[in-house]
Parts: sequence; C-alpha cells; structure tokens
Amino acid sequence: MVAFHASALDGVARNPALPTPLLLRLLATDHGGGGPPRHAVQRPGLPESAIALILAHPNPHARIHFATSVRAEPAQRARLVEDPSPKVRAALAAGPEDYNWRTAVAPLPDGVCAHLLEDPDPSVRDALLNSPHLAPSFVASLAAHRDPAARRIAVRAWKTLRPDERSALLTDAAPEVRRAAALRECRQNADITTELLRDPKSIAEALRRGRLHRADAERHFAARTHQAALAENPSLPADLVTQLAADLDEDVRLAVSLRPELDETRRMAIDFTVSDFAREDVEWVRDGLADPDVLRRAATSAHPLLRRTAARSPHLPSDLLDLLVRTGDPQVENFLGVYHPDTPEEVLMRVFARLGGTFSAWMAETHPRFPREGLAARYADHPDGDYRRLAVRDPAATPALIERLSHDSAVWTRQAAAEDPRLPLHRLREALHVPELASSAGANPALPQDEMTAVLDRADIPT
Repeated sequence: MVAFHASALDGVARNPALPTPLLLRLLATDHGGGGPPRHAVQRPGLPESAIALILAHPNPHARIHFATSVRAEPAQRARLVEDPSPKVRAALAAGPEDYNWRTAVAPLPDGVCAHLLEDPDPSVRDALLNSPHLAPSFVASLAAHRDPAARRIAVRAWKTLRPDERSALLTDAAPEVRRAAALRECRQNADITTELLRDPKSIAEALRRGRLHRADAERHFAARTHQAALAENPSLPADLVTQLAADLDEDVRLAVSLRPELDETRRMAIDFTVSDFAREDVEWVRDGLADPDVLRRAATSAHPLLRRTAARSPHLPSDLLDLLVRTGDPQVENFLGVYHPDTPEEVLMRVFARLGGTFSAWMAETHPRFPREGLAARYADHPDGDYRRLAVRDPAATPALIERLSHDSAVWTRQAAAEDPRLPLHRLREALHVPELASSAGANPALPQDEMTAVLDRADIPT
C-alpha cells in the first residue's frame, strides 16, 4: 500500500485539475522527511499562496525543487537568493535541469547572479559559473572580476567585450584565463596562434581554429600531428587543403570534405566515408542554422553530414524541407522530426517507428504536426503496444476503447489510457489501486475531488 500511496500521490501532485486547497495541503507536508512531492512544487502557474508556502518550507528539498523548476519565473526563483541553506542557493545558481532544448530557460536577473557570485559558500559560486543559463550581459560583466574562474567564463562573450577588456584578459595573471582568451583571439591573430602552438594544452584547438602563419601550417603538416584538426582550419593554405584531401587518414579526408569554401564538385570528389549512424554537427552549418544562404548550401549538398546538420534547423524554408524529406536518409528524418515544426506527418510516423520508446512518446506529445485524428481506427489493434498507445491521442476514441486500452498488455498503453479523461469513472477509480496505473490515474483531470482528497488521506498528508 505504501508504493500505491506514493505513486497515486505523485499523480495527484501533477493533476492539472488539482484544487488550490489540496495543492496547499500537499505543499505544506514534509511527507516523511522528503518534503512535498516534486511535481506539486514544480507545477506551472503556482498561485502566490503556494509560492509563499514553498519559500518558507522547513525542508530544503522543497526549496531546491522550486529553485530548479523550469516552470517558475526567474524572479520567483530569485527569492531564494538569501536562503539559509547553501544547497538551495547552489540549486538556484545552477538553474533548471529538466528543461526542453526547444525552449530556452530565462536566466536569473544579472543582479541576482552577481549576488550569488559573492556567496560565501564556494559550491554556490561554482554552480553559478557552470550554469548553462547565464545571460550574455552577465557573462560579459565578469571580464574584470577578481575571481579568475569568473574571468575565464567572461571569455565566452569575447565578441561583445570592449578592446581594453580583451587586452586585459589576454595578459591576465591566471594562465587558464590567458589561454582561454588567446584561443578566442587567435582566430584573428596568427602571432597568438604561434604562441598557443607551443602549449600542449592548446595545440589541437589552435590548429583547428587559429589563423595560421604559412610556416606554422607547413611545419605541422609535415609533422603529421593533429592532422584532422589542421584539416578544419579556416586559414589553411589552399595547396595544403588539396594535399590533405588525398591524405591516407580517412578522418583527415572527411574533415577536408566539410570545409565551407569547397564547391560541391570539389567536395564530392574527395574519397570520404560517412556512417549511416553519424550524427556529428558541421560547425559552420550549425552556426548558420538561421542563415538562408548557409542552409541552402548545406541542404542542397550531397554530403550527408551537411544535410543532417541542416535538418536541425527549425528555419528551413518549405522547398528545402521538401528536398531533405526526399533524401531518404533516416538521420535527416530523425532531426527533422525533432527540430522542424512543419515536418510532414508521414515522416513523423517513420521517426516514431524507428526511435520507439520514451523518445517517440515525447515527440508524439510535443510535436505540433504529430497526427491525432484517425489514430484509433489505425492503431487500436496494432501488434505493437507503442502504436496502440497512439490510439489514446485520437479525439474520436470512445470511452469504451479507452477502457479497453487501460487493460492493454503493454504498460505504456495502459498508463496513457489511465490518464485520459474519457476513461469511465469506475475504471478510473479501479486504476488508482493498480500499482503501475496509480500515478497515471492520479493525474487524470477527470478524477473527482473526493478521490484526490482520499489519496492525500491514505498517504497521511496532514489537513
């Protein structure tokens, strides 16, 4: 019964129809020392009364869940900046973890980040500097900070820093800051590249990105060290590019084939091999996913890696989308299915079939073009449980079909049916007592309030 209570309670905590009085009751509990259920703390659109309960909760787990909630506004999370627990402040500094890569997480205000960077606990400062959610303005503001770890982070904003700030970072007292700054500046300065090539810690990156003197390029070409990195270098002399295009090393030839200055004839004349499963980005295409010219060059290329990288862009115009759909490349289809909002339904269904599992379920729930109508007729009796689960998405699915699917042999299908508001009430109440369905039944928006109350009562949640 304990497992049932915990599972049903978790479902009720995320039920979109949960009344505010029950929500507040959930949030006030310590529930055996573990704090309130995370789904209750991280619900979207929490009322102020609920936020006040969380911020004052004696169990730091409640405050940590709120500090890392992707559904809370930055200004709401920022109210934890003076929390007495360094673990809570560190969670706030790190930011949300379960965010969707399609949606950027709004950063904390710069003033709050500055306050966290002065925190007396080093774990808080480290969490902030390693957070992926810092605003560019805050990153740039770190150029003159007394902490070398912060100045090193400021290098990320290299293009927006003032000339005097760049100069200061290039001559910084801390070697790791100087190295990071030099690796940015070397892209425009061959003398700095020469210096970096003497440092074993930076040689590969300098060969890949830095502007090269002819002598440096020839020396490392002859030495045959880091040849694949050298083959990517934008400033590599054309004659050396031509020689590397015929190199004995397959990785080197592949790197040359991805160079942006090559026309299609030269690119496809190189003897390279790309695995059917290769997914690596081509940097100049990835950096230009919003640039129409870059997208057109990549999408119309015969090079699989260029096409696969272009398929990651949500900005593809319809003609390029149609062109990529016709390539028949499963990796291109996978990327289109994940990233492009106008991917055709037939492609989405092929991606669903190919990827399967929880990822396909996520795509079916989140992609705006994933089909809904007609799924019940097509898939309710499909031999694969992943497809039978799709039948629940159909607006025309009847309560009788939903009830039948709640008894399906596949647990994912049973859970999807148990969470559907069309499930007949008698079966919904029954599902609350089935361990693998209790959470889904608890989250069903058709669950009556008295049943939600009973779940809280059975879980010993104080009134």
